[in-house]
Amino acid sequence: MSDKQTLRLGTRRSALAWVQSSQVAAALRAAHPGLEIEMVGIETRGDRIIDVPLSGIEGKEFFTAEIDAALLEGRVDLTVHSLKDLSLERPAPLLLGAIPRRANPRDIAIFAPDALQRLKEGHGLRIGTASPRRQQLLPSFFKRALPYGEHNTISLEPLRGNVDGRLRRLREPRGSERHLDGIVLALAGLTRLFADTATERQGQALLTGLLQDLPLMVLPLSDCPAAPGQGALAIECRAGDERTRKVLAALEHAPTRAAIGAERAVLAQHGGGCHQRFGATQLLVPGAGAVLLIGGIASDGNDITGRRWTPEAPLPPPPSGLHAWDGSQAADAPALKPLLDAAGLAPHLNDRSAVFVAHSRALPADAGTLLAGKRVWTSGSASWFRLAAQGVWVEGCAEGLGAVVAAGLITEPVLRLPAPRDWAVLTHAGAEAGWREGDWAGSAVTATYATTDAALPDTNALATATHVWWSSVSQFEAGRAQARADAHHACGPGKTAEHLRRAGITHLTPFPSVEEWQQWLAKAR
Repeated sequence: MSDKQTLRLGTRRSALAWVQSSQVAAALRAAHPGLEIEMVGIETRGDRIIDVPLSGIEGKEFFTAEIDAALLEGRVDLTVHSLKDLSLERPAPLLLGAIPRRANPRDIAIFAPDALQRLKEGHGLRIGTASPRRQQLLPSFFKRALPYGEHNTISLEPLRGNVDGRLRRLREPRGSERHLDGIVLALAGLTRLFADTATERQGQALLTGLLQDLPLMVLPLSDCPAAPGQGALAIECRAGDERTRKVLAALEHAPTRAAIGAERAVLAQHGGGCHQRFGATQLLVPGAGAVLLIGGIASDGNDITGRRWTPEAPLPPPPSGLHAWDGSQAADAPALKPLLDAAGLAPHLNDRSAVFVAHSRALPADAGTLLAGKRVWTSGSASWFRLAAQGVWVEGCAEGLGAVVAAGLITEPVLRLPAPRDWAVLTHAGAEAGWREGDWAGSAVTATYATTDAALPDTNALATATHVWWSSVSQFEAGRAQARADAHHACGPGKTAEHLRRAGITHLTPFPSVEEWQQWLAKAR
């Protein structure tokens, strides 16, 4: 901008809305020196009615109607919304001027300090959320993800209100009507509040006190897809306001807009609004493209759970007459050789407050008690559920997308986790070197078990296969000598793909999971 300009930004007055709008204002000022932003607080119907679930209120546009009116009437020049609050049909004179890079789209469950003890004693948990989507997806997830979950009643209670008010419900006296054992929120909201040290809301100071000593779980999108658009912000202006449009363009993040478009297309196809009982979230998988995760029930009552993969570049059709060798056929039951028992593992964990269990089998039998009081993450939801069945409280997982994704998740500041280099990592022999590189360099890596060549299904078929799927680094090392020199290799993203590249494998395509590889093979004519 060459001359001074003042723009009025309309936003809800809640702490979270004010903070996220202030962050947009700061980003615009940084992009356009000399630009002034005046914040204009506007109360909406959704802010006034907090004791009734939105699904029980007639009408729509609960959080946008009054703000839209201010923009259309020229009382403000731009507005900021949580994108998931926007209906599919927006007033024609309004323009979605920018969608910035979105924050983590996942949900987070936060629990009362004594939640684990309550589960041990079989008392069950009361968890607050007013979202029909969460009410559809969470009961079955919590039954498997919570320690002792299958032996407890998990009831979901209606809950609305500001973030701080919801968190305070976890510290209400037990037995009172207001007490809850857990609440579920959008992680992005906490992330933005925690980043606030500049506004009068002082979000970081507020959350630091409220979150102290509260157990949490970052819910995997593979099991609990978020609301379409969750984690993203929508910045709107009047379609005819060309100057404001140009100002907003500096914050546009094209990959986020593309992901939101895919998610809202699901919303348009299957029905949404406040009664929506499904989630849809598109993830960018490093090196493998985009995966759209869908879970729940459509408006017609049909289960639409599934996933859609869009590779980074179009894949050619597989050749006819191919011969495939699928290493995943041995992944669930490899021949294992324990290297450490619980007593032998204990010294490796003493000085580490956080532990990444690369696979549930990396935790020796009867070693679950060693993880008590530690922050535990794992590779995917299958390992999560197996660890929970052993009484381990797991906070989150990499959703099978590799160590790079895991590192990005655990460094979310609001989670207040150690840096990856300060974690203990439990893995299998042969994988230690990979964990000592990149984001996890410096971590205390311990091999607790080894796999043997018996983990290779049908080595005769491997020797003649034109297309090969490797489930792990150790499986690749055990079988690489038998594979044809011209074989096309495939594996999941993350450390296995990195290892194959370092080993000189040039005919390599990472897939988000073996299912996508199998579906691609099925297209052979």
